[in-house]
Amino acid sequence: MTDILEDRIIPTDLRGEMSRSYLEYAMSVIVGRALPDARDGLKPVHRRILYAMHELGMTADRPFRKCARVVGDVIGKYHPHGDTAVYEALVRMAQDFSMRDRMVDGHGNFGSVDNDPAAAMRYTECRLTRISQFGLIQDIERDTVNFGDNYDGSQQEPLVLPARIPQLLLNGSSGIAVGMATNIPPHNLGELVDGLVALIADPNLTDLELMQYIPGPDFPTGALILGTDGARETYTTGRGSVTMRAVASFETISASGRQDREAIIITEMPYQTNKAALIERIAEMVNEKKIDGISDIRDESDRDGMRLVIELKRDAYPKVVLNNLYKSTPLQSNFSCNMLALVDGEPITLTLRHALQVFLDFRYEVITRRTQYELRKAEERDHLLQGLLIALNHLDAVIALIRGADDSSSAKAGLIENYGLSEAQADAILAMQLRRLTAQDADKIHDEHNQLVEKIADLQHILANRDRILTITREELEAIKAEFTTPRRSRILPNEGDIDTADLIANRETIVMVTEQGYVKRMPVDTFTAQHRATRGKASANVKDDDAIAHFFACRSHDKVLFFTDRGKVYGVKAYEVPESGRAARGTAVVQLLPIASGEKITTVLPISEFSEDEYLVMLTAGGYIKKTKLPAFANIRSNGLIAIALEEGDLLRWVRRAKADNTIIVGSRQGMSIRFRTDHEQLRPMGRDTRGVRSMRLTGDDEIVSMDILPAGLAEIEEVEGSEEDIDLTVTVNEDENLEAETTEAENEKAQGPWVLVVTRGGYGKRVPVSQFRIQKRAGKGLRVTKFKTGQDQLASLCLVDENNELMIVTSRGIVMRQSTDAIACQSRTARGVRLQKLDTSDAIVGATLVPPALEEESEDLEDQNDSSVTSDIAAVTEESVVETEDVTEE
Repeated sequence: MTDILEDRIIPTDLRGEMSRSYLEYAMSVIVGRALPDARDGLKPVHRRILYAMHELGMTADRPFRKCARVVGDVIGKYHPHGDTAVYEALVRMAQDFSMRDRMVDGHGNFGSVDNDPAAAMRYTECRLTRISQFGLIQDIERDTVNFGDNYDGSQQEPLVLPARIPQLLLNGSSGIAVGMATNIPPHNLGELVDGLVALIADPNLTDLELMQYIPGPDFPTGALILGTDGARETYTTGRGSVTMRAVASFETISASGRQDREAIIITEMPYQTNKAALIERIAEMVNEKKIDGISDIRDESDRDGMRLVIELKRDAYPKVVLNNLYKSTPLQSNFSCNMLALVDGEPITLTLRHALQVFLDFRYEVITRRTQYELRKAEERDHLLQGLLIALNHLDAVIALIRGADDSSSAKAGLIENYGLSEAQADAILAMQLRRLTAQDADKIHDEHNQLVEKIADLQHILANRDRILTITREELEAIKAEFTTPRRSRILPNEGDIDTADLIANRETIVMVTEQGYVKRMPVDTFTAQHRATRGKASANVKDDDAIAHFFACRSHDKVLFFTDRGKVYGVKAYEVPESGRAARGTAVVQLLPIASGEKITTVLPISEFSEDEYLVMLTAGGYIKKTKLPAFANIRSNGLIAIALEEGDLLRWVRRAKADNTIIVGSRQGMSIRFRTDHEQLRPMGRDTRGVRSMRLTGDDEIVSMDILPAGLAEIEEVEGSEEDIDLTVTVNEDENLEAETTEAENEKAQGPWVLVVTRGGYGKRVPVSQFRIQKRAGKGLRVTKFKTGQDQLASLCLVDENNELMIVTSRGIVMRQSTDAIACQSRTARGVRLQKLDTSDAIVGATLVPPALEEESEDLEDQNDSSVTSDIAAVTEESVVETEDVTEE
């Protein structure tokens, strides 16, 4: 007994056995389960399901039958696995949100995009769709594909279906094998056919050239595809990533008993996104304060389509909330493409052209085998007809031979021997009915024979000419396209899917403030609500006694802020990168934001929304040199800055403004003088960054330039009269009381004409002067007087262009900010003193004024509501000191 057992024991190396067994298992999974065949684009389980339904006669024109019947046939005949796996595969082929073109027509509950499971197989029914019936299974009985034994050898099953459609790319495929995986996106049938037809016409087309016909995937759930780089990489290498984004729109939702709210409406979602899980994810992020601005989420989807309503809070910015949702939720996701499929039984990573070429080669083989089958059948039929014709030509003799024969065998032998017929022909003659002997039926046999002769010749010609087969392939593809193609669902956008930081931040109005000692901060513009003229204002910063506000302007969060220093260098950051601080905070040191050298001071801060080619930056130095440089020269600023202007020794860069070639420049000096000249190439030619510039204004005594602004084209322009530039309006000696009424009448008349130059003095006085009172002079003159001062110590602080729709924000050296409407400031002549704009404390002075930019269209209504509610509380807090002053001073 021991000897017998020893004879049956085979010594085997464990390492080799494990390696061999694992490889056999891996190949079994790769070939028999997980990867699709590149020819028909199907895995074995899907192929067996469709073939079993075909055998059961479950075509598109017949009634539905229970899915349990299909699953039973599949696992009993072809697929020896669990019924759950087979049913899940069948269900997926019936889901319109999983398949671009469904292979199975389902009746009943087949699941939903919320990941709801399908009903049990005993409740659901199915049948083949027309596209699977005519596009995958047609011609399977014509010896077009090879068959093999099933798992127990009792039946035959097709090793591949004779597909007429490129199923591999049409519906895609996903699967995980051993050591490899596939994930092929779905595509549009019409585009695939166009690509195949183009490849038939020109077999040398490249992957990129085929993208003219197949620009990218087409997902069954629609959504957006961001950019073409992912598709290009996938089609040229077989691997890539396609960025998908949900389709969203904004709606205003009205409800009884509450104010209208803005809402984000999601109508299409990325492929394979679970809607219920998405809603749960958004709710979690809202509860965890990771996303702000959402008040409610509702799923209003129905049979008409998807509708996910994300209701927003009143102060939320819809675009910002949507961008945050794209950034943090599956509303934007990536589809990782890995075009791996079986080619001749081996897993191959396919490019777009390779995948289409494999399908065309397969169609060539199928049509060739189908033609050979038809030729064989036609020749067999014609062979029988030739025998029948011989019998008809010798009808009496044949009848006599048959009647005289002892039995059918001897009759058959006699026919073969006497007329040279084959056994098949003799059998056909013996089986022929007597009615076929009539003249009419004899003519039919002759006609059928002639038709078969022509058909045989045509089939032989097809087999002998490759172009005929390719023509048939193209015609069949175009017929498939004409019947089954549908419009593209996924729109391809030109931009890529990366969401910039700016997309997550509302482009709202903001204020940037820089102190003399180099502290910077950003505040929302609605921190300061409009106040009456001559009130005290609000504190904007906790400024130390030895510090003062140096730069103060309004912009938008997405603007590029250019910081110009006294040494002629420029640095750039986005406005939202400036740290936001409260009204009483001091701010952040500029050296933490910009690489400014020791002793270097910021002299101008300029917000830029767009670097337009037809705009310039006009720079003015303390020494009076001015130049203009094209704005795009500052679009790309290195982290360590750029040289903006070349300075003489001892000179400093003070002002930088944006201008166009048809603008005019107004420059003001501390002693109240101003000059206006053109910015055209004659007066101010464009220069490069590293240049000094030309003289702007001639100063007298210890006077210095304190302000500059750009006046747009189209304003009132009075050219300089003939005479010397020395003729300057230096003194005005008229009696104030006698001319009070005259000035008031003048102001009322001037106010209707506009626009105006707003003149602000350090002592808190200001006025609006019509632009027409500033005649255009030549550059480098002394200019005209722009204002009279209340006291001998007062000086000019700012000049800027305004109209009646502007709002002004004034800042003092101690950081007190006041916001007021410009139409509340009196319109006076150039030689008037102005009216009190702000009540100043002792030793305090106005250092700057800036205009508030108009609200964005989408934000104006929200900001108006916010201001309405905040103005009430601000006015209530105003003390008796904030009563409107009546110290309006007329000109002397």
